Amino acid sequence: MTPEETEKMLNHPVVLSDNPTLEQLNDFFENDRFATQAAGCRIVEGGRGHSVVEMPVVNVHLNAQGHVMGGAIFTLADFALAVASVTGRGPCVSASSTIEFLSSPKADRLIATAHCVREGRRLSFYEVNVMDGAGRAVAKVSITAYSIK
Repeated sequence: MTPEETEKMLNHPVVLSDNPTLEQLNDFFENDRFATQAAGCRIVEGGRGHSVVEMPVVNVHLNAQGHVMGGAIFTLADFALAVASVTGRGPCVSASSTIEFLSSPKADRLIATAHCVREGRRLSFYEVNVMDGAGRAVAKVSITAYSIK
């Protein structure tokens, strides 16, 4: 790690505000390298209990049959959860997740929208809907998040 990276990490905000700017969200989540760099996920918007993230569908996301792998879809949904659950609350982790695959994407982009169904002191419940760029429902994810305070 370079001295600049170390300094940036040490000055990293512990908690985002309830309604951060897109720049603040991108700065905060830039070290989520698997989602942002390996998978290509990008934040569209985010606030406490809500987020929209997207991912272009590229060859690395495809399985041997030419379809988007379930793990790629889940990665996008998990990143949407991270943005929605951490914003305004501080550190959260997924305690349990259930994904239902509804259809194979037909467009070259996936969009995940997360929203909080119920926020508790420690446990919060989220739903994430994944659509393709043509508006086709691809997956529905139910996630329980645990707040580490």
